[in-house]
Amino acid sequence: MMRNWFACCMMAASLVLLQSISAQSAPQRSAEIEQVYEIDRMIESMWRAYELEPATAAKNYEWCRRVYLDVLGRIPSVDELRAFTGDKSKRKKEKLIDRLLNDEEYTEEFARNWTTLWSNLLIGRTGGNDNNSMINRAGMQKYLRDSFARNKPYDRMVYELVTATGSTDPENENFDGATNFLIDKVNADNGAQATAATSRIFLGLQVQCTQCHNHPFNEWKQQKYWEMNAFFRQTRARGGRRAVQMGQASELMDVNYQGESNLIEEADLFYELRNGLVKVAYPVFVDGTSIEKHGAVSNVNRRQELAKLMLQSDYLDQAIVNRMWGHFLGYGFTKPVDDLGPHNPPSHPELLDYLSQEFRAADYDLRQLIKWIVLSRPYSLSSRISDGNKSDDPLAGEIPRFSRFYLRQMQAEQLYESLLIATMAHKSAGSYEEQERRKNMWLQQFTRAFGTDEGDETTSFNGTIPQVLMMFNGDLIRQATDSRSGGFLDWLFGQNMSGREKIDYLFLAGLSRPATNQEMTMAQQFLAARDGDPVAALQDVWWVVLNSNEFIFNH
Repeated sequence: MMRNWFACCMMAASLVLLQSISAQSAPQRSAEIEQVYEIDRMIESMWRAYELEPATAAKNYEWCRRVYLDVLGRIPSVDELRAFTGDKSKRKKEKLIDRLLNDEEYTEEFARNWTTLWSNLLIGRTGGNDNNSMINRAGMQKYLRDSFARNKPYDRMVYELVTATGSTDPENENFDGATNFLIDKVNADNGAQATAATSRIFLGLQVQCTQCHNHPFNEWKQQKYWEMNAFFRQTRARGGRRAVQMGQASELMDVNYQGESNLIEEADLFYELRNGLVKVAYPVFVDGTSIEKHGAVSNVNRRQELAKLMLQSDYLDQAIVNRMWGHFLGYGFTKPVDDLGPHNPPSHPELLDYLSQEFRAADYDLRQLIKWIVLSRPYSLSSRISDGNKSDDPLAGEIPRFSRFYLRQMQAEQLYESLLIATMAHKSAGSYEEQERRKNMWLQQFTRAFGTDEGDETTSFNGTIPQVLMMFNGDLIRQATDSRSGGFLDWLFGQNMSGREKIDYLFLAGLSRPATNQEMTMAQQFLAARDGDPVAALQDVWWVVLNSNEFIFNH
């Protein structure tokens, strides 16, 4: 009963806290970083135009928590949090983001987090986990991990992912991990998934529904879809699902395409309109640029030509800027974030164009783009809703103006990694491969694939009853709150701290902030009720902290 009472109090308090974050001094601008200044100028111009009063600045510990979550995929440790909040430098934010992006201490974690994000984007949470899949998930992750650790330019990554050939398996001498992006997408339905995924992920263009008819709302026509699809007609996956089940590696390769008329010099494809009329298509890029029609790879490699055209396209720059902005601010400049075009005008067109041009000028350096966004004023705002910004409500269908930081729930991967940090379990978590294997097994309980043409999947980790029950009763929480000898709570109990300091440490570890006076009073009452068993009392307080609304939200 005591635990349930305290849990209800904590959850109610955390909801109030998330909407009433108090102010501190105005954000410091980095005059040396022109891009940050321009972001602020353009966003503030929109606030004035819509008569919005932005939220006050987030407290230092709030900003620190969200940066660790968004950049590294987990909350800060108590030591990391104290180091940042104790830094008296006026440029402490810039110093922290430079450390997270460039210090060797964080290289592996940075690469791990962005490998997770891009693995989910490129092959989904289920990719490579199904026995019927040709994807080698470890191969995909190895390619991405190496790319992010070395800060490979984004345009080079795109080119490699679109043009890759070779084996999907890291153990194979012909290994190229980038092949795992397309390996499951090219054979079925004449490359329908390859066409849709490449256009959507890298160009922000939703072409999949024009496979059978003209798009009812945008300029995309059925002809454009099949012209894009023609770029993938030379691509084949070898090995197949049966080979994978037998432990053999899959391989992606380029082969000659004879064309449906069996004339390799003009290798065509046919598609049918809704009225039954049959038309012909050849490879033509979205901007109208056509390439040679020959189907022999030795004459023209269609995927390589596609990649070159993509790298010249403004859509490439806008799509990644839009996606990255959405990652850090909760919403992109368009909704959905991967649907660009005249039919779906961006909320801040001037800013999207500016950042896209600056990103290209910075040689597609993703870490630079991250730094600009994280140091900007909209990212540094509190999530507090006030009379001056309550109309800025994307959940109500309004266009986001970024006059406050929008609350959002942690992703399942963020929760997993945050629990490891909060309980210090990461210090004895084993090798990188073992950590990823255990995390992947845990994540599979929430995700299932639909098997649609677009390879859709869904996750039950969305704040509803399955997730709540998992948090309250699941193995991960039981391990995190275990009071066994040598565990986190046993370590904390043995520290030379007062009871108040130990309670405060739990709040710092789980919520990245000290306990309020009200929370401290409730926790001490809780401790008194467990007279004779202080470890169990700490265990109950810790359980409640981890199951509070505040813990599972990025705010």
